[in-house]
Amino acid sequence: MAIRLLPPDIVSRIAAGEVVERPASAVKELVENSIDAGARRIDITLSDGGRALIQVVDDGIGMPAEELSLAFERHATSKLPDDDLAHIATLGFRGEALPSIGSVGRLSIASRKRGADSAWKLSVDAGAKGQVEPAALTAGTRIELTDLFYATPARLKFLKSTRSEFGHAEDVVQRLAMAHPEIAFSLSDGERVILRYGAAPSLLQDPHAGRRERLAAIMGRDFAENALPIEAEREGIGLSGFIGLPTLNKATSTQQFLFVNDRPVRDRLLHGAVRGAYQDFLARDRHPLVALFLDVPAELVDVNVHPAKAEVRFRDPGLVRGLIVGAAKHALAAAGHRASTTVSDAALGSFRPASGLPSWPSQSWRGAPSQLPRGVAEAAGAQCRRYHGRRCIAAGDVPAGGGPRPGARYLYRGADGPGHRYRRPARGP
Repeated sequence: MAIRLLPPDIVSRIAAGEVVERPASAVKELVENSIDAGARRIDITLSDGGRALIQVVDDGIGMPAEELSLAFERHATSKLPDDDLAHIATLGFRGEALPSIGSVGRLSIASRKRGADSAWKLSVDAGAKGQVEPAALTAGTRIELTDLFYATPARLKFLKSTRSEFGHAEDVVQRLAMAHPEIAFSLSDGERVILRYGAAPSLLQDPHAGRRERLAAIMGRDFAENALPIEAEREGIGLSGFIGLPTLNKATSTQQFLFVNDRPVRDRLLHGAVRGAYQDFLARDRHPLVALFLDVPAELVDVNVHPAKAEVRFRDPGLVRGLIVGAAKHALAAAGHRASTTVSDAALGSFRPASGLPSWPSQSWRGAPSQLPRGVAEAAGAQCRRYHGRRCIAAGDVPAGGGPRPGARYLYRGADGPGHRYRRPARGP
């Protein structure tokens, strides 16, 4: 078979397959463009999980009429002013997002450059550009993408349910909102607002407080109240953020958010560093809650290794791993055996004697087996599972002598502090 050049429309759709995997991919590219445009408010609307409509509206610097059409040419970008791929200071830089998205759906863009007296719009249908026309827009840019993947039906058939696709887009918005607490975000399904994050008011006075406030809105107040601040620097690489106490943990690593130069990434090296930092504090099947932000000089990290910009490559990965492990271990050691407030509150509730039950024996916490009164067993067992991250069986009634009894069950407390392995509950003969 002879070698031939592929038609331009096929080339565009192949490129789109690398950039636009699902509606969430388009949301990510469009929102990152808004962030790079200096927006202070970004509103996202999705219909049918993004299949029917993806709308992104921002108040950024906008574009003049002569740049609208150029923005949909492949490898056209405003984010490499010096054509220097070694020093990338923006979230987007390939110049492929808009033409790729426009080649697999129907896209309309309206923009008004900051300070201009008029706005302009352009429509793109499966890669075919229309004419630039006047538009009504007060400021910034509005992009509407409809009928996503109608030009590539095979990709459309492999999309998940509306709820699943919307969930992926929601995750994208949350990660970008974590990295940019100075920007207000909202996400709507067309009928109601699902997410709304106001710009952190305290960011100018205290950047850490502003970031903690945004993290609390996304990860929950429990994390904000039980997180340890991280601040470290080594050989020009800075690390900041918050890590949760060991007693605040999950069965999966979905609540671990990692950023490199404010770019959300899913990197094995970074996740491995977090796991290594907690290995002396947490059971292997439990995962901490963390939000860490690396500030790396552009010449020490390559952000151009993945079409969707989801991975990075460090020049000295050992230095980065050592920085994360060392800073996190130092913070955890300084916290001592402090327990999270969620554990403390639940423990107090569990130890509160119920009507007709004997009081909690104070000496029970000093022995190896905790001797629990009958009726408190279930509450204590639930607390044990929460605190130690493993299945525990609470005690039944224990004879006065403390010896084994047929059918009795004991809850072994083990050594003080998290990270220890606990013996299985002993059973009577």
